[in-house]
Amino acid sequence: MKKRSATVAIFAAAALVLSGCSAAQSGSGDHTITFMGWGSDQEIAVFNDMIAQYETKYPGVKVDYITVPAADFQTKLQTMIASNKTPDVFYLAPENVMPFASSGIVADLSDYVKSNTEFDVNNVWAKAIDMYRYDGTTPGKGAVYGLPKDIGPFALAYNKDLFDAAGITAPTDDAPWTWSQFEDAAKKLTTGSGDTKVYGSAPYSLESAVWSNGADWLNADHTKVTVTDPKFVEALQWVANLSLVDGVVPTSEEESSLPSFQRFLNGNVGMMGVGPWNQGGFWADAKFNWDLMPWPVSPATGEKAIWYGGIGFGVANKSADKQDASNLAAFLAFNEGAQRTNMEQGQAVPNLIDMTKNEYLKSDKAPANKQEFVNIIEDWGRRATQTYTYNSEWFTLFNSNLANVWTGQQTAQDYTKSVEKDMQDLLDKGIAEQSK
Repeated sequence: MKKRSATVAIFAAAALVLSGCSAAQSGSGDHTITFMGWGSDQEIAVFNDMIAQYETKYPGVKVDYITVPAADFQTKLQTMIASNKTPDVFYLAPENVMPFASSGIVADLSDYVKSNTEFDVNNVWAKAIDMYRYDGTTPGKGAVYGLPKDIGPFALAYNKDLFDAAGITAPTDDAPWTWSQFEDAAKKLTTGSGDTKVYGSAPYSLESAVWSNGADWLNADHTKVTVTDPKFVEALQWVANLSLVDGVVPTSEEESSLPSFQRFLNGNVGMMGVGPWNQGGFWADAKFNWDLMPWPVSPATGEKAIWYGGIGFGVANKSADKQDASNLAAFLAFNEGAQRTNMEQGQAVPNLIDMTKNEYLKSDKAPANKQEFVNIIEDWGRRATQTYTYNSEWFTLFNSNLANVWTGQQTAQDYTKSVEKDMQDLLDKGIAEQSK
């Protein structure tokens, strides 16, 4: 597959004809391959540990691990691709799978995965691999262009000590809260004032509210913007009103001065969306008991909804050491020792299903309700809508002035009406690029 488009023109110089990968084995001679990603100091330390394990398994192959701040990563990667210095292995966002695959920037790893005897693809979460599949038309199907670094279910954490003090019993998956029950609990949890004020909740997941209310950013075949749907507008306004009307969520200004993650660690937030990557930080710094609970449901549907995300490992199609690069990507994604290191450091739910069920779920470390992460992966978690389109410029535009709703300068209805046409124009542009 070899296409060109305006979106990926900057990468054209890096595109090479695809060549296959075989089963895992060491490449030739002593040499160095490059791997570029981002992460917190803790995550970087975990990857240094896993890379050391890889270098032990494959003597003679050294890894030059390049770390870039997350905010600068995409620009840095584009520059390196355009200058023919693409890292052998690099973080691959699901949003980039289609344009990168179409331009030949990332290698097709399908044969490598199929012939590899060192891991069982059936023991890997299907949703994790599907984020990096593309058949030239439909994301999530066809060839594999990346291997999952992780799959990140976004669960709702709560401060058990604050719940106990307020006399609140957490909901269960069989009996989740409705939006109004969530509001009631958040109001009970919100106390005090000033720097020590306790808020009932951190900013609420807009994806959870929108999807649970039966709406989405786009229609089912991802060709039409649907943000003016009354169900979407209702969900957006409800999320905004948690701060504007109910006062149970920090204002945008307060969030900028002290993010809710730190407020939660300080014991000053009752509920907050978290991913498995937050576990290590909570183990180290949280001085209170915490756990996971299901996201509330819209009264209109009664359905739970939330996103799962992740980053993959892409292998440069022009890599001179594609075999060793593929081995590294697979080692970081699937090797039992590497996955156990990632799990034990609180960075991820293992990609390996048996390790998740036999070790992770049985661990005595918080959260006690680890099953909530697994339920999102197995049951009601969804890929972000923008990962189904050839570019995500339409989604970036939607978010560009969303602060106007959070601060009350515009209602959800006015805001969505003001951006819908421009969003549609950008979506149409991406559809046209994909069809070239």
